[in-house]
Amino acid sequence: MEEIVLRPVGKVLSSTEEPEDMPLGGLEAVIEIFPEYQEALKGIEENSHIWVLSWFHKAPRDVLRVKPGRINPELPEYGVFALRAYTRPNTIGLSLARLERVEGCRLYLKGLDAIGGTPVIDIKPYFENDTIFSPLTSYIKGKNREMRQGILSKRALVHHQEECSYLHLAVRMAIIAEDYLGKLNSPDLFVRVRGPLCLADCVQGISRARLANPSRFSFQQADEEIESEWKRGNSTLLLRLKPGAEFEGLESKEDQELFHIEYRK
Repeated sequence: MEEIVLRPVGKVLSSTEEPEDMPLGGLEAVIEIFPEYQEALKGIEENSHIWVLSWFHKAPRDVLRVKPGRINPELPEYGVFALRAYTRPNTIGLSLARLERVEGCRLYLKGLDAIGGTPVIDIKPYFENDTIFSPLTSYIKGKNREMRQGILSKRALVHHQEECSYLHLAVRMAIIAEDYLGKLNSPDLFVRVRGPLCLADCVQGISRARLANPSRFSFQQADEEIESEWKRGNSTLLLRLKPGAEFEGLESKEDQELFHIEYRK
């Protein structure tokens, strides 16, 4: 087969220089495009997000199966082609990052999971057609509530585009639902929300439940009564916010302090 030659178009500038120090979800970082490729940036500022293809230069290339240990060490092994693990035969990184601003040859990003010094191979804009709202994926469950809260919060924020009190309430409801019913983005899990629009939007973003094909999401707007109902097979979980429950300090409150919880199976 013909040899493939890749020439970096830039590099990552970041204070994080070791792969094991990179948090899930990435960090703020800068990509410096080499001057000879600056013309290729024309118009890129029209995009809020970009795909960054990079070369994970510190990653081993002889590993074919790994556990997603940083998310949950109790999960089984997967082939690296079934994960986003940075260890793989060709250590090409694929990162979706938010483009904050452009200054000359520098792109200022949020959510980039590439360490300082990483060679950048290519940059592509994120298009609307890249979106698949309810994909089928492996169930990579976080090892604890803190981990899962981070994952679900990011999912809700990407969908809702604003961090508000109802986003945090939706995440809390979703964590409880996952405790009882397992994977939330599943064709056989149905969700009903009664409450404000923001809550419904965040629950839908977390669960990826569509209104049709298959129909597994329904919503009734209400200002005072706030509840979500989650169903899978013969099991039903109803979470009703208790009157007077405060959103402030949500993370420190027990589930029973916030909700009337009814579970039937």
